[in-house]
This record gives sequence, structure tokens and C-alpha cells, in this order.
Amino acid sequence: MSTPNKDIEKVEVRVKWDPSPHGAAANDLDIIAATYPADQQYGDPAYLVHFDSRSPDGTIALNRDSRTGQGFGFDEVMTIELYRLAERYGRVVVGVAIQQRDGRKTFGDIGSTAMEIAEGYTKLAENDFSGVAGATAAVVGEFTRDGSGLWGFRSVVRGFDGEPDAFAAVMGRLAAAG
Repeated sequence: MSTPNKDIEKVEVRVKWDPSPHGAAANDLDIIAATYPADQQYGDPAYLVHFDSRSPDGTIALNRDSRTGQGFGFDEVMTIELYRLAERYGRVVVGVAIQQRDGRKTFGDIGSTAMEIAEGYTKLAENDFSGVAGATAAVVGEFTRDGSGLWGFRSVVRGFDGEPDAFAAVMGRLAAAG
């Protein structure tokens, strides 16, 4: 789903998945947000927000963090308050990575994956990762600020194969397609 939405203020990124089978290593998916300076939107991120962290100014925070996928509803939830983000930042890229500490797992190895990005009751994007089943991580969306200061959104699901740290370092190097 691609949307031409502009003037986005506050979004939630939500991810859910099934727990691993009894006796198997836990399925642990993590939302990662990378914030880029307005003058270097495709270089290194100014900062990353992921498990056990939040943005320096509190505009991006992980509200719910699951290491197993157990529970009802969405297992992992991140709030991004774009309207409060300093003008020096012009781009926020959001991704989902699978922890690889217990052996290689891909989205195809994990049951009932789902992701949505919403502003209030409006869904900006939703996906089940089936298009990147062989990947260990994926970019799921990109927010960019235009010249007048309004935030726009582009939905993209682009797979990556590798460790979460490597993914976090390169996840925003390419512009979203479409």
C-alpha cells in the first residue's frame, strides 16, 4: 500500500507474530527507527531507536517490546511524534529485524507475522512480510519532511539478509520505491 499522505503528525508502528513452537528458540522481532539529518538524508543515521532505547528528545519511543510474540494483539509498538521532531531532521526510516542469536531465522520461519503503521485510526500501511519471506529484516516505511515542513509517508517493504546491527547501519541508504 502506498499513500500520498502529507502532514502526518504522530504514528504508531505495530508488529505481531506467533510464538515459536514449544522447545524451540524464541521468535524475537524488533522495530528499529533511524532518524536522518535533513542535509544528509541518505548517509549515516543521526540516531537509532530500538529495544531498550528512545530518541534523545523523546519523540520516538518503543512502548511495547516482546521477546517471544506471546500475548494478544500487537507484540511490539513504537510511537513516532513527527510534529515534535526538530527541524534539523528530515527523514525517519522504520524497519523490523529478527534477532539471530539462536540461529538464522527469516520471516518465512515465523508464523502469522503482521505489521501496520497508523496515524490514529487511519492505516497508512499494513503487511505480513510474505513478500520478503527469505529475509531476516525489512524496511517497512519512510517518513520525509518537505520544504514547507510537512511530513509525508511512503510505504515500502524491502528485505535484507543479515544481522540486526548490519541492517540498522544500512537500512536507510536507499530511497523508498514507488
